[in-house]
Amino acid sequence: MKTIVLEEPGKFTYTETTLDEDLKAEEALVKVHRIGICGTDFHAYRGNQPFFTYPRILGHELGVEVLKIGENVTNVSVGDRCSVEPYVNLTQDQAVRQGFTNCGENLSVLGVHEDGGMREHFKLPARYLHKSDKLSYEQLAVVEPLGIGCHAVNRAKVQPDDLVLVVGAGPIGLAAAIFATAQGAKTVVMDIHQERLKFAHKTTDIHGTVVAGKDDTIDQLKVQLDGDLPTVVLDATGNQHSMNKALEYAAPGGRIVFIGLFQGDFTFHDPYFHKKELTLMASRNALATDFEQIIQMMETGQIDVSQWITHHSSFEDIAGQFEYWLKPESQVIKAVVSI
Repeated sequence: MKTIVLEEPGKFTYTETTLDEDLKAEEALVKVHRIGICGTDFHAYRGNQPFFTYPRILGHELGVEVLKIGENVTNVSVGDRCSVEPYVNLTQDQAVRQGFTNCGENLSVLGVHEDGGMREHFKLPARYLHKSDKLSYEQLAVVEPLGIGCHAVNRAKVQPDDLVLVVGAGPIGLAAAIFATAQGAKTVVMDIHQERLKFAHKTTDIHGTVVAGKDDTIDQLKVQLDGDLPTVVLDATGNQHSMNKALEYAAPGGRIVFIGLFQGDFTFHDPYFHKKELTLMASRNALATDFEQIIQMMETGQIDVSQWITHHSSFEDIAGQFEYWLKPESQVIKAVVSI
């Protein structure tokens, strides 16, 4: 079967691999139709993705078709169109037993820790498939990145009376903004890039935007929120400076959720943290319930992210496209590969 392998940073190889169709109980064989490309894939291509080894088959944002199911599979049938929850728990450890399947102690993410979906077919435990009778393969491929933002909003328990600031107008930040506004909260998006802020305003129902890194950034924020500060700050940057500023942006009693991952130590001034009685949370991956929520909202038209998909590629052309997508002038928000 056709397969693309990232052999080392900057080097894709097109190859043929053997398909093993023998299924264990509770497994499914799927055909890959669409592959979303995200920051994790770009980091792996550049050689700066943590917890990553080469060679690796990328691909964890997937729209797939069920070709075959093993014994005891009841959640999907042959022919179903599905999104893939790529967070595979290798053990039933304490986190998994408590329902934290998004951050199990022995979590293996498809396309990161083990081979993913840049190939025609592969096998996986069927419990990680989420079907839809209405959504296209392309829509199903963007459920996973939506899940990251959805999970963060659910972690923060955003309510209609909240004032929400989303920091970072990339795909994850946009997803967080979509689900915050869907909860009825007044939502503002902050970024250093004006073009991304314009895109956010065009494609979401946010209340306004704020340019980060300016002397008057907090004043801008208060203007957007009628003199108040946000009760919820969702930081999707993974940038240490931005994460530190989140404590300044939050209102007293506010909740801060770090979605982006910073590879280093994060410190803050404890008296200031206590003065505001802030709540600080991390948000990692997504839960099966987040996938189901997103699919239901997409099926009923509550959310539409068709404008997010700014770039397309065939399976055969993906290697050449990666170099272009890495350039700022490409203005890529979400790229989707057809296979």
